[in-house]
Amino acid sequence: MNIYIFALMGLILGSVIGWFAPISIPAHYAPYTSVAVLAALDAIFGGSRAALERVFDIQNFIIGFVANMVLAVFLVYIGNLIGINLYYVALIGFGIRVFLNVSAIRNIVMTKRL
Repeated sequence: MNIYIFALMGLILGSVIGWFAPISIPAHYAPYTSVAVLAALDAIFGGSRAALERVFDIQNFIIGFVANMVLAVFLVYIGNLIGINLYYVALIGFGIRVFLNVSAIRNIVMTKRL
């Protein structure tokens, strides 16, 4: 149960820092930022699912977190170079994975409580 308290504290702390930090991202970087954020959310929900399934490994989480974000941003960059909006593909792909992980988390939590 302690891991959930740390996760919630990290979420609250990150939200407060993000809210009050005077950081603005230029509109030109919006596709990169949106894909990187969604890739990070995918890794976080995947890690949460793995923790609930008791198969969580911190090295796999960190490598997956960084690799997903770098690969997604690189995909968008290559798409911009060749004139194709590949960030839509990345957004759809990571969006689907986020929803699959959330539904799996919901199923795990609901079956443990019943």
